[in-house]
Amino acid sequence: MIQNAGSTGSPNAGSVRAPVILLVEDSVADVRLMQEVLRETGLPHELVIAGDGERALRAIRGEGEYAGSKPPDLVLLDLNLPGMDGREVLRTIKGDPALRRTPVLVLSTSTAESDIAASYDAHANCYLSKPVDLGDFFRLAEALRDFWLRLVVLPPRRLPGDDK
Repeated sequence: MIQNAGSTGSPNAGSVRAPVILLVEDSVADVRLMQEVLRETGLPHELVIAGDGERALRAIRGEGEYAGSKPPDLVLLDLNLPGMDGREVLRTIKGDPALRRTPVLVLSTSTAESDIAASYDAHANCYLSKPVDLGDFFRLAEALRDFWLRLVVLPPRRLPGDDK
C-alpha cells in the first residue's frame, strides 16, 4: 500500500521531493496510528506499507507489487512480524550492498537488551521503543520528522546496478 502525502520543500539532500518512508508493520492499528501521526507532523511524505518481512524486502527492492515504485529513503521496521521477522529483514537489508545504505529505524515494543543489542549488531541505524501513549507517539513522529527528515542528509536513492 502506498500513501502519497505530497511533496516537500525540505532541505534534505538539497532536493524538493517527498521522502519515501517504508513502514514495516503487521498491526493494522499501529499502521493507522502511524499514518495519522505522520500526517499530523505536517511534513509531506510518501508512506509505503508492508505487513510482513517478505513484502518489506519486495518493497525495498522494487519487486512484485512494488515494481516501479521509488525505493524508500527511510525504513521503520517492527521486529515482530509474521513469517520472516524484522530481525531477518534487517540482516538482509544491511547484508545487501545495494540496500545497506538505506537507514533502518527499528520501532519495537520490545525493550529486551538482547533485541536492542542484536539490532545494533545487525547495523540498525537506531532503535526506538514503540510508545504506548498517544501523546508520546506524536512526539516520536515529530522527532523522526525533525531529525531523520529535516536534519539528516539521507543517502541518494540507489540507481539500477548500484552495488556500493
